[in-house]
Amino acid sequence: MFINCQGELIDLSTPKIMGILNLTPDSFYAGSRVQEIDQALYRADSMLSAGATFIDLGGYSTRPGADDIPEDVEKSRVIPIIEAISKEFPEALISIDTFRSEVAKSAVEAGASIINDISAGLLDESMLEVVADKRVPYIMMHMRGTPITMSQMTDYKNLTEEILYYFSLRIAEARRYGIIDIIADPGFGFAKSVTQNFELLSNFNAFKILGIPLLAGLSRKSMIWKTLGIKAEHALNGTTALHMVALAAGANILRVHDVREASECVRLWGALEESISEESS
Repeated sequence: MFINCQGELIDLSTPKIMGILNLTPDSFYAGSRVQEIDQALYRADSMLSAGATFIDLGGYSTRPGADDIPEDVEKSRVIPIIEAISKEFPEALISIDTFRSEVAKSAVEAGASIINDISAGLLDESMLEVVADKRVPYIMMHMRGTPITMSQMTDYKNLTEEILYYFSLRIAEARRYGIIDIIADPGFGFAKSVTQNFELLSNFNAFKILGIPLLAGLSRKSMIWKTLGIKAEHALNGTTALHMVALAAGANILRVHDVREASECVRLWGALEESISEESS
């Protein structure tokens, strides 16, 4: 299972790590926030050295109830840092986390090679056209409403079936535009209660029926710290536990705040898989 990033084929049959770089002052986990270019370069270097294949940059906070910001503010946060990372680390594969087509377009032109859209093109009707024109992989996530309204939109009759149906429609629409490399993110924490997030994780392997790579964004999410009665700052151990569950269920990409720990998780999972394969042969 491969995706094409800037002419480089990335094999996702071995799970890969996507490091999170939040260029916002209000993302839910303070440890992921950076604003200065030097700080971003240091963080990018650390992530790449620790085993990240991708670095995901976002200038718009999508935590529940986050404030809306103008498009030009979002651009001003992400474009200089994308340019700086691309210059300093030309081998880095940068993902732009945005639902705005103009931000995505500018980001790719500045050096990003993946577009990561929480709305799967539903919040900006021009997004799929931009993805197709730029010929980059597209991460589409499941969400209802907007970051401001999503926490009130958790009424599902059958969570997994409804999300699968959502992806079937959005994938078909993306294919209609000629988009080739598509990755599905079921959207942990987006328009889902804590209980629904665990239901989604327990059924994660059902999404393999889509026939495309799967991304799991579990890192330090509220489903962990609310269940354990802790804060996001103390949710690394819980994150690692759920990462192993996601890998067992078929996750191809882990989107994480803590790259070294996630990389170790993937290595251990790989060793276990190899042992199981040898015993069965």
